[in-house]
Amino acid sequence: MTNTDHALLAERLFLEGYNCAQALFCAFSDITGYDIPTSARIASSFGGGLGRMRETCGAVSAAALVLGIAKGYSDPADREAKKRHYALVREFADAFREKHGSIRCADLLSAAGLAVTVGGDPEIRTASFYERRPCPGLIRDAAAILDKMLSRGDR
Repeated sequence: MTNTDHALLAERLFLEGYNCAQALFCAFSDITGYDIPTSARIASSFGGGLGRMRETCGAVSAAALVLGIAKGYSDPADREAKKRHYALVREFADAFREKHGSIRCADLLSAAGLAVTVGGDPEIRTASFYERRPCPGLIRDAAAILDKMLSRGDR
């Protein structure tokens, strides 16, 4: 799959009704090795900035999950691997923040002129919902940043 394919697939999955985290994580199933239903379950809690608490953007959280699977560490005693991995996650967050001003869901929605509601039931997905949302572009950008990072040979 090409970088463009991940970004377009992630956007398409969001427009099909997956939350932002699910859309990104499912789009990278070729990297993670998880099928779409499993990927959707793994990422389901991160939508709406973690369960609609409007904290860290779900696309950012899902990117961190993909980075963990693709380039993470498993030995708790390997301090250097831990240090390198956390730096990689911060690099992703910094690149996303540079492009959008924040990694926080509430900030990203507010910047798009939307009223931010914490908690409650998810909104019904209508054409109007999708027209107002910055999420498709945020998800595409997160996928593009992630692809660029994954294409490097570093660990």
